[in-house]
Amino acid sequence: MARMHTRRRGSSGSDRPTADEPPEWSDVDEDAIEERVVELAEQGHDPSQIGLKLRDEGVQGTPVPDVKLATGKKVTEILEAHDAEPELPEDFRNLLEKAVRLHEHVEANGQDHQNKRALQNTQSKIRRLADYYRGDKLDEEFAYSYETAREIIEE
Repeated sequence: MARMHTRRRGSSGSDRPTADEPPEWSDVDEDAIEERVVELAEQGHDPSQIGLKLRDEGVQGTPVPDVKLATGKKVTEILEAHDAEPELPEDFRNLLEKAVRLHEHVEANGQDHQNKRALQNTQSKIRRLADYYRGDKLDEEFAYSYETAREIIEE
């Protein structure tokens, strides 16, 4: 499948091994994993960072290779169940942060045409994602602009 804003195709990579149950060496209790997920979310970590921390550091010293295999729920589902989910979806927030950084860079460096184009592409992705999340995770009246993005990021 081609990429969104280029004519090139994506690079292929290896797939995650298919597994129906967690490995024997990772025998952590589901409740302990959920507690650790909520604890990390309260510390301000994003769902992807929580997954990385559980993979690297683990719970009680035992790594958790896959939260969904161990608990039957995704990290975001655990956060929703404990009312600890972030206000905005992680992918949307990351795009807003990128757009704010690019906008400030383009303001300071007006001749940087490559990053002007990158800003346009990022804004296009934000508008597409806003259409997807509008009504569910975003307000119905949400419209992207640099000012609204900066306000959201500064919160």
